[in-house]
Amino acid sequence: MPNFFDTHCHLNFSRFKKNVDEVVRAATEAGVKSIVIPGTDIPSSQKAIELAQKYASEGLDMWAAVGIHPHHVFEHKDGSHELEELEKLLQEDRVVAIGEIGLDKHQYEATKYEEYHVDDMFIEKQKALFRAQFKLGKKYGKSIIMHNREAKAELLPIVRELWDSSLKGKVVLHCCEPDLELLKLAKELGLYLGVDGDLTYWAEKQEFIKAVPLEMLVIETDAPFLLPEPLKSQKMYPNVPANVVLVAEKVAELKGETVERVAEVTTANARLLFGI
Repeated sequence: MPNFFDTHCHLNFSRFKKNVDEVVRAATEAGVKSIVIPGTDIPSSQKAIELAQKYASEGLDMWAAVGIHPHHVFEHKDGSHELEELEKLLQEDRVVAIGEIGLDKHQYEATKYEEYHVDDMFIEKQKALFRAQFKLGKKYGKSIIMHNREAKAELLPIVRELWDSSLKGKVVLHCCEPDLELLKLAKELGLYLGVDGDLTYWAEKQEFIKAVPLEMLVIETDAPFLLPEPLKSQKMYPNVPANVVLVAEKVAELKGETVERVAEVTTANARLLFGI
């Protein structure tokens, strides 16, 4: 059986609070031998570390990333305290990356923030926090998990502004949008592209992934989100790390490769990305 690496799985979210051991066991049995758990705020980052350390002590290849998702900038009037906490978390055992961090201009219909809206002030706050976290990642030599949703025009100039050669091969565009300008940037700077379950039903992304060299791809579930087909049509929620196998199978189909080859290359890519 091939060994798969789920490079982005939110086992730290409340959806898995009651059954995380069962979910991890099922993933291992499916061949998912390595997982990175990203944070989206300080509490979820702390939880990611706790889980990674717990499962590592049991012999599993589990790692954490810590960071504040741009969605959560809405609740931060002053991010300095959070940045101090984040800097401490970056130095914890099993933390391989800062993330997920980035920019997001999507107008969410469902959010815990009653007054959530996207305006210039909100985007400026996101950009400031993204810059600060990006710099922290560089300071501590960590990999960077970047979130971008409908914010390419704002994201790319910041990445170029803060880029240096030490970051080559250490940055991933999580759940990369099917955009040739993003692919051009990734090729130029040596970024990896994360591919998720939406590949199984989004025709535009399928065509995009055909154009991406396998050596640039890592596979993700973004569990509990982005449930792949055929499970999406069957409403088999939530998404779980075992389903990264379905993503790998779709990549293999699109690129005319074996699943074993996709698993081998994307796992090697993930280990290079996170330095493990």
